[in-house]
Formats: sequence, structure tokens, C-alpha cells
Amino acid sequence: MAANSSLVYDALLSAKFKVIFAEILVLVFLCINLLLIVIYFKKECFHTTARYVLFAVTLLSDSLLLFITDLLLFLTFFYLKMQVWICIIIFFLTSLYTTVTPVTLTAMTLERYVAICMPLRHAELCSTHSTMNCILIIHCISSVPCIVILSTFFASASLSFYKEERICAVGVFMIHVWQDHLRSAISQFYFLIMCIIIIFSYAKIMKVAKAASGENEKSTQKGLRTVALHGFQLLLCLIQLWCPFIEAAVFNINLKLFEHIKYFNYIVFYIAPRCLSPLIYGLRDDMFFHALKNSLLSHKRNLI
Repeated sequence: MAANSSLVYDALLSAKFKVIFAEILVLVFLCINLLLIVIYFKKECFHTTARYVLFAVTLLSDSLLLFITDLLLFLTFFYLKMQVWICIIIFFLTSLYTTVTPVTLTAMTLERYVAICMPLRHAELCSTHSTMNCILIIHCISSVPCIVILSTFFASASLSFYKEERICAVGVFMIHVWQDHLRSAISQFYFLIMCIIIIFSYAKIMKVAKAASGENEKSTQKGLRTVALHGFQLLLCLIQLWCPFIEAAVFNINLKLFEHIKYFNYIVFYIAPRCLSPLIYGLRDDMFFHALKNSLLSHKRNLI
């Protein structure tokens, strides 16, 4: 009896430590994102530049996703259940904004490709109007996977199922095996398309970089590094698309192992990619960095 009590206590302590650690990370990144969002809205020059508008979209998307997934992590670790219809709403938002970030990163990569390889058409293709349309297209493309999954779920689930209480996870909506296969096919298709775009853009920019000289070479090399960072960030985001399949397979084998893998995936493939956006455009970009620096110095002077 004492041994069992000790094991239960150790499990609770481990769960609390993991939740607290995740909460600290999420809080730090949410504060950083909030600061950068405030900087973006304070400077009107950012509102008319395509890459900054798309950057703001990733910040807002990442912040919302971090908040929702952090809530789900908390609920999962303490086995707190909710009615399925509530889980549907949470799943839709989570699935949508899980896809919005990699699709937006792909759009940002294309923007860098146009800026470096087609500079004369950049103003036309990346105007404010075009960027707003692009954001709408990004959300439409990103909503397709969750709409398909929920459509198959609505066609398969009974009305009484919506009132059942479950731990909110994607496995709740996978009633038939073929639904998993369909979801896997959609994720692989998205993975393939975005990888092709990243590789194509990188190859074209590298070709321009070899031919550039002087200031153009410096600008092109910076664009090349930006695309490379986007590629790495996108890779983590795309691996994240595979996480639910791994988690669903483990869930049917061992619940304890499922908790560990879900936590690992959350830290590495949900939180880590979202700390790179502030690095790429918050610190590496000269204009945004100076705006951030001036804002912090002004805030410091006001406190003094």
C-alpha cells in the first residue's frame, strides 16, 4: 500500500513539474509575442510591408495556438474531461492554427523569393491588397484538413456521442481506420507541397546570390539565411503534423507512454518552432530590431 502511494505521489509530482515547466515556457513566449505584436501595431510602416504583415499573422496564430494547446496539455495530464461538442470547437481552432503557421511561413518564403529574384515585380505582387488576399487564402487552405476530418466525423458519429465526456484529443474524432488514413494523406500532401516550395525558393535565391555583388550580394545572402531559417522552422512545424499519428498509435498501446510522447512533442514541435519567429523577424531584421530597441528605451526613460 505504501509503495503504491509512493508511486502515485511520484507520478503527480512529475506531472506537476512538467506542467509548470511548460507553463513557464508558454508564458515567456506569449510575453515576447505580445511585445512584438504591440511594436507591429505601433509602427504604421510595418502595416504596408508584406513580410511584416505575414510576420504579425504568425505571431497572432502562434500565440493563440500556444494558449489553446497549453490548456489541452493541462487537461490531459490531470485527466480532465469535457463534452465532445466543446472539444470540436477546440479541435477546429487548434487544427486550423497548427496549419496556418507553416502555410504562412511558406508564403513568407515566396515573398523573399519575389523580393530577391523578381525585384521589379515585388511592389506589384506583394502590395497591401495582395497581402490581405494572401492571408485570406492562407486561412482557407489551412482550414481544409480540419473541415475534412470534422465532415467525416459528423457523418459517422451518433447524436448522443456529442454529449459524452472525453479527454480532448484528435483520437476522439477518428471513429474509423480510414479516417486516419485520409488525415495522413492530407498531411503528407501538405508536407510535400510546402517542401517543394521551400526547396525551389532556396535554389533560386542561391542562384541569384552567386551572381550578385556588393550591396546586392549582402542583401541576397541575408535573404538566403532567412529562407534557410524558414526551412528549419517549417521542418519542425511539418514534423508537428505527424505528431498526432504517433500519439494516436501510442495511445492504444500505453497511456503512460502516450503522456510522455505528447509532452515531448509539445515542447519540441509546438513551442520550439514558435520561438524562431521572433528571432527571424524580431531580432535579425534591422527595421524591426530598431523599433523594438527604441520602444524599450522609451519605456525605460518613462519609468525613470
